[in-house]
Amino acid sequence: MRYSKIRNMEEFAAVSGISRPTVSKYFNDPGSVRASTRARIEASLKKYDYQPNVFAMNQNRRTTKNIGIVVPNLADPFFSEIARRVELACIDAGYSPILASSHGSPEMERENLLSLRSLKPAGVLLAPFGRMSDEDAVKDISDDFPLVLFDANIGDVGQAFVGTDNAQSVDLMVEYLCRSGEPPCFFEMKSPSNPNANKRRQAYLDSMQRHGREPSIFQADGEGWHFEEIGKTEGGRLLSSKAFDTNTVLCSNDRLAIGMLSAAYDLGLRVGHTAGCDIRVAGHDDHPFSRFTCPPLTTIAQDYEAIANRAFNDLFEMLEQGERLSKRAETTFEGRLVMRDSA
Repeated sequence: MRYSKIRNMEEFAAVSGISRPTVSKYFNDPGSVRASTRARIEASLKKYDYQPNVFAMNQNRRTTKNIGIVVPNLADPFFSEIARRVELACIDAGYSPILASSHGSPEMERENLLSLRSLKPAGVLLAPFGRMSDEDAVKDISDDFPLVLFDANIGDVGQAFVGTDNAQSVDLMVEYLCRSGEPPCFFEMKSPSNPNANKRRQAYLDSMQRHGREPSIFQADGEGWHFEEIGKTEGGRLLSSKAFDTNTVLCSNDRLAIGMLSAAYDLGLRVGHTAGCDIRVAGHDDHPFSRFTCPPLTTIAQDYEAIANRAFNDLFEMLEQGERLSKRAETTFEGRLVMRDSA
């Protein structure tokens, strides 16, 4: 039986039924994969008469096998969880991840990018601050190294972006809250650190309009990454003054919602959707702690694993081919509604 000519490693991985990172790992060092996997790869090489593009594989030999990973704040469990998954994807493909936290500081983000440059990474995965990022510093890295952004986007900087479809996810939550009780107010920070907050506000406005409901937005004073403290202080102030128009509050992110749950407890308010409850509270992100709050938080789950794997695979494709993507790729994954006791 004759087979059509296999043009690249991606096609070889597909026909051989072996993951592309594992195939690349074999070509870099056959001894780095299990004997059974090595036997399968070598049988497929013989079967399909495939020869890898040595030029593409050696294109970046002047760089290291290091992958730079920069996140805004590793103290935030959302970023620590997604960074953990990105690290594992890098290791599985035979790369060495270098993880850096910007500790909530845009200036530190710039310093992290400068430090990575001196290490000559094979590529960089960056979860940027967004509007607060030093765009010139990010562009400089993008000019010299393959760069993939994840979680937050910055215009057309970098060769790819991977994140969550905020319009879809917020609409999913608004639809549920309207259907199951009173329509939600929206609680956010006045000066949000993450640009996703602005997209979620607009998604809330659009969704409320589609449902024929009047939107109601409340903005908390405060800035930075102390979301729980801001949620408790400002949320408590709004709750105690009975400022919310309905008994349902959708918070821009889970950490604000966790702070509001604490404020409700202090005020003696019962949170939930059953008879006798005073208020419903919902969030967004499926923060690792959200299932352990009291009551457990209704939220939107972001697909951590899909985002991490796609971000790395976009970067890996450039490393494998030895060239940039022909067109900037943008991928967003849908959120999933997680109904718990808080709403």
